[in-house]
Amino acid sequence: MPAIPHDYAERVYAGVLGKLIGVYLGRPFEGWTYERIMQELGPINYYVNERRDVALRSHHLVVTDDDVSGTFAFPRALEDNGFPKHLTSEQIGHAWLNYIVEERAILWWGGIGNSTEHTAYLRLKAGIPAPQSGSIALNGKTVAEQIGAQIFIDGWAMVSPGNPEQAAYLAEQAGRVSHDGESVHAAKLLAAMEAQAFVERDVQKLLDVGLSFVPKDALIRRVVEDVREWHAGDNGRDWERTRALIAGRYGYDKFAGNCHVVPNHALIILATLYGETSFQDAMRIANTAGWDTDCNAGNVGCLFGIRTGLAGIDAGPDFRTPVADRMYISTADGGGAISDAVIEAQSLIRAGHALAGRPAPAAAKNGARFNFEFPGSLQGFRALGGSPARLHEASLRNVAGHSKSGSRSLAIDLRRLAPGRVARVASPTFFDKEVFTMPTYQLIACPTLYSGQTVECRLESDRSSGKVTARLFASVYDVRDELRQIHCDQQELAAGSDALLSWRIPETGGYPIFEIGVEIATDDPLGVDGTIYLDTLTWNGAPDTVLQRPDDNLSTMWKQAWVNNASQFQTRWEGLRVSNGEGIGFVAQGTRDWKDYRVASEVTPLLADAWGLAARIQGRERYYALMFDRAGRGRVRLVKRLHDETILASDRFDWELDRRYQLALQLRGNEIEAYVGARKIFAVSDTEGLPLTGGAVGLIVDTGSLATQSVRISPL
Repeated sequence: MPAIPHDYAERVYAGVLGKLIGVYLGRPFEGWTYERIMQELGPINYYVNERRDVALRSHHLVVTDDDVSGTFAFPRALEDNGFPKHLTSEQIGHAWLNYIVEERAILWWGGIGNSTEHTAYLRLKAGIPAPQSGSIALNGKTVAEQIGAQIFIDGWAMVSPGNPEQAAYLAEQAGRVSHDGESVHAAKLLAAMEAQAFVERDVQKLLDVGLSFVPKDALIRRVVEDVREWHAGDNGRDWERTRALIAGRYGYDKFAGNCHVVPNHALIILATLYGETSFQDAMRIANTAGWDTDCNAGNVGCLFGIRTGLAGIDAGPDFRTPVADRMYISTADGGGAISDAVIEAQSLIRAGHALAGRPAPAAAKNGARFNFEFPGSLQGFRALGGSPARLHEASLRNVAGHSKSGSRSLAIDLRRLAPGRVARVASPTFFDKEVFTMPTYQLIACPTLYSGQTVECRLESDRSSGKVTARLFASVYDVRDELRQIHCDQQELAAGSDALLSWRIPETGGYPIFEIGVEIATDDPLGVDGTIYLDTLTWNGAPDTVLQRPDDNLSTMWKQAWVNNASQFQTRWEGLRVSNGEGIGFVAQGTRDWKDYRVASEVTPLLADAWGLAARIQGRERYYALMFDRAGRGRVRLVKRLHDETILASDRFDWELDRRYQLALQLRGNEIEAYVGARKIFAVSDTEGLPLTGGAVGLIVDTGSLATQSVRISPL
């Protein structure tokens, strides 16, 4: 087993950043030809989303995208299965069924036989396991050899530093869930290259490693050999000539389907060779060359991020500040949707250590959500400004030092902060309304912060700064879906001092929290220049709150805070109504940080084969639930679902339609108690296999409808 490189963590972070930068660079002109790009945009040296606003009517740079969601969601199969040495295609197929909400999450839902991933999902849903679900034998060569297996490989490589065999194996197992043939060959080659890039910089040697996992008669091998030959023929000086040769021999017109892997793989090899050691050159070539630009640039960006590290990314234009680490991972596990490059890198790093048989590294700053420990990391934080809000716009820098438990912090530079004005910096905990203007991919997400949770924040003032006050604030949606600020009490922060701010988030009445941040003010009539350092900002544990419809259907953002995995999720006079036409559906809200808590709701079954209350939900196929079904005269069960269902306890229960039942689940560690009214009906200890340690709460129904006024969560 190869040793973990000493700089593994930072280069995973650079790989994640490279993936994001590439996707966000290429997304606005995805599918364009080289000729159209040159005519309308010219060489792509920087983000062009603002130049595309007229057509897109959206200024979003950070967008939902299958390249991002799939890349970072599917490797969760490793942890979900206890980090097995040989994760199987079937297990990754189970992850598809768990994390994907049909027609809503992750994939391009282009229809069977048209979208490869949609086709594979329907196979899995029909009970056809992977790898048959993605096979040429079942789906045909055209469908099976599109680009998708390649675009999702980066996570598998980043958990395999210096171990191309493992990366190629995992990429093959993952790729065969939905693809086959040349698509899987391309995925294996690229995954092996990225894994080897942790210990090898030479591109030609990386290509040799990648090719060692490709059959000698594979078309992908011939593609790579041709591009290498053309590159050698011009001494690596004329990428546009080689691009034209690729178009002539391997262009889109040579292959059936919407987005075949071969043309795009050729462009990845093109950018890799001609980019040499420059992240910026590789990005320019991958994006200017055209075709599936966000996919190609995302893979190249990850490879070059790993190879060149943060220094390579930072050697040219500032790609990082506009992104600020932000990403959306749209899945049925909605609490993980609002994420950032640090959070996802930390997850991959833990997985990499587990697969290598090494102890997990210590959590940065005792596990603080916002820790800023990677150089340059912003973790979604931005300075809020603008005269209508009477805000003084500060500026942000990630700097060394000024941390009690780590090595870095976020510097908030104040410029002539005057009395009566404030500086605010914040990071999102949910999404804004403009997310609905993003094309193609829907975002499913829950807020990460709730009423009743306690936020803690450590600040430190520079010795040259004047006296200021600081307080935590949150922006909350209101009845008009506009944002309003709520605050904790101010605390003085003198020059050269530090402060620990603590704030229990007050009840918001069911309205979701959009962002959390720090507000800084002064009463010094001369104003204040200086720097305040944000060391950590964090919260954890279950909230103390009520999830409910907050008004008479005047607002909508509160409803968006629920993961909707049901045919219909409606609001009626009775509150919330959940309906599913066939099989199991649910609505859920919460995060995996919710571990020990009590969830209660008064539920009315209106028409259902089965129905109930769920806890520790981690997607469509991972949860505990108190379920009532029609077996015999009626039955109640406490079930655990990890793809397959395990009955932890069962008893007779004569329930009726249209009658209200007060249900509750209480979970502490492995101990689970279930209640109907005041009666404890089950008390079990789940010690078999892999217990679910945390997750969301929800209402679940099988082929029917149920209703409730609210769902109450209380920490234990």
